[in-house]
Amino acid sequence: MAKFSIAAALVAAGLSTVSAQTFQRLGTCPDLGCVLPPDQADFLPGQHFDLRVEVHAPVNGSEAFNNGVPDEDFSVTIAKDGGEPQSIEDFFGLDEPDLESWSFTWYEDLYAEDKDEKTTVNVASRIWRTLALHEPGNYEVSLVYYGDRTTTASWTVRPLSTEKKAKNMILFIGDGMTTNMITAARLIGHKSINGKYQSKLKFDEFPVIGHQMTHSIDTFITDSANSASALYTGHKGTVNAMGVYADSSPDAFDDPKVETIVELSARIWGTIWGAVSTAFIADATPIALSGHTRARAHYGPLIEQALNGVQNYTWPNHNGPDAYFGAGAEQFIAGSGSYEGKDYYEEFAAKGYTVSLNKTALEAADTSKKGLGIFSKSNLPTWLDRNVYTENLIGSGNDPSGSGSDALDLPGLKEMTLKAVEILHSRSGEEGFFLMSEAASIDKQMHALDYDRALGDLLELDDTVRATVDLLEELGALEDTLILVTADHGHGFDVFGNADTQYLAEQEDDRSKRRAVGTYARSGQSQYMSENPNVSYNTGPNFPLNWSPRYAIAAGFGAHPDIREDYQVRESPRVPTVTGPGDYGAIANADESPDGFLVNGTLPTNERQGIHSLTDVMVYAMGPCQETFGGTYDNTDVFYKMAACFGLGQPKDTTEPPRPSCVPRPTSL
Repeated sequence: MAKFSIAAALVAAGLSTVSAQTFQRLGTCPDLGCVLPPDQADFLPGQHFDLRVEVHAPVNGSEAFNNGVPDEDFSVTIAKDGGEPQSIEDFFGLDEPDLESWSFTWYEDLYAEDKDEKTTVNVASRIWRTLALHEPGNYEVSLVYYGDRTTTASWTVRPLSTEKKAKNMILFIGDGMTTNMITAARLIGHKSINGKYQSKLKFDEFPVIGHQMTHSIDTFITDSANSASALYTGHKGTVNAMGVYADSSPDAFDDPKVETIVELSARIWGTIWGAVSTAFIADATPIALSGHTRARAHYGPLIEQALNGVQNYTWPNHNGPDAYFGAGAEQFIAGSGSYEGKDYYEEFAAKGYTVSLNKTALEAADTSKKGLGIFSKSNLPTWLDRNVYTENLIGSGNDPSGSGSDALDLPGLKEMTLKAVEILHSRSGEEGFFLMSEAASIDKQMHALDYDRALGDLLELDDTVRATVDLLEELGALEDTLILVTADHGHGFDVFGNADTQYLAEQEDDRSKRRAVGTYARSGQSQYMSENPNVSYNTGPNFPLNWSPRYAIAAGFGAHPDIREDYQVRESPRVPTVTGPGDYGAIANADESPDGFLVNGTLPTNERQGIHSLTDVMVYAMGPCQETFGGTYDNTDVFYKMAACFGLGQPKDTTEPPRPSCVPRPTSL
């Protein structure tokens, strides 16, 4: 009887069991009717957003319905706090938008993918652009279709917050950074005596610490695009999406959009903003401040959005960044991946930006003008390569001019961030500024299982936070500035002991090599703060004095491909895997760690690197509103806490200026 009941329950819940797992027809769509934003969405009062509904009619597969003909006579209503439902048009004072239609395909599960059996879905849809809800409370949106089917989305509009309590805000993001990594970075960068640190990280000194949960809207493991978007918009997203709710349409740029914190603060207060990253500036974390797409890899169009606004329509009062520093020259050099082949150095210069292509030019840039700085192709070399293993800078051909020479005159995160603060402080006036500064290669090097380079970039982040606090104090702006240090997601990294690298290298078989790992009483003390007689790094305080001690940290990863491990610092960036024979997939790179031992992987064999993990990540806070960041909360709540501190939850503004004629005027309750 029990077996029968379980089977019956699974049949009854067939749609949800299919749509909620590995292969999804549309991750936010619980049945054949879709409302986007979906159930459980929260909004800031006055935040602009789009509403799309879709009605699906699968042609084949387990959900085949209505001979593949979608209902085009669906209706959509909205009601506040249990009140009388109204049509979307009546509620917002809009004309009915045109009906749209398209088809898409998907695999239902692994078996279907193995057989290349795709399910086709025909769709009928409407989208209402640039809406806003100003009154706090609970709203219910209902889509009625196929006569008797209803899909309901319950929304919550957060409380009003009209007072700007912080003039400025700086959000530091250690991409992929976890508490375990912070602990490891503290160990190698700070001296301890008898178990007590003699100095600590700068953000160890922050008065408030909280934790944020990083789930995306339809998966519990997130990527950097939708996790950054959750921090910037207060709305969950799908993997690879930013500033939108991913729909099923053919166009990755027409999905229903939500307004970001820099768009809101520019529209409401005239606040200027900037972004700094050690990655290419079109990468997910920096570009999600202004990007609206479900496909993060459209780098060129996303740079165009940052400068000039969304391509298919414009949010009101679009403000490009006043300080924009990072890498990724491919999206700026004409014809090398830039939008429509344009020269984006010239595009930015035409809008009044100084353009810097090296550290010397950055230092000399006029702080009274907007600044663009692009310092290499791809990502910036890591802190360890820029400061210790500098020979790795030779032969890369990554000069941002496109000349094919090497980028050698490179700023780091600290130099870029301090210059951005100077520019934003100089240009902001009473309206203040918002700055996001990202230590991107914590994540990128954790993916490559290159723990030393990741921890070096984490220590660079801390060094940057320390210098930024000092600069703000010098400028007289520290008390007016909320400073946050957090991450977008985590990795399954931890330290479990030390490793006698000399003994390990001299053993002949893998099991003997593993004896070199010292646990508990044999884990010993850190040797990273002991002088290295063979090398003088001169990298300043709060960094290791010795990157290659005999007794190194023994660190590992929760999920990774097959690798060989020797726990030694790598003088060249790590390449953990190579391609195996035929379709075998990725195998451990024996040349990369010839003296190491094999560590069997846990990932699908097509995965060449480590992946993100489920772990919560910390939020350090200092400055106005710091007390609101304690506790454990969702990643979207970081946005609402920042927005409340910036006074962005506004009542209806009856004096809002006219919108461009090609764009529907934002309407609201």
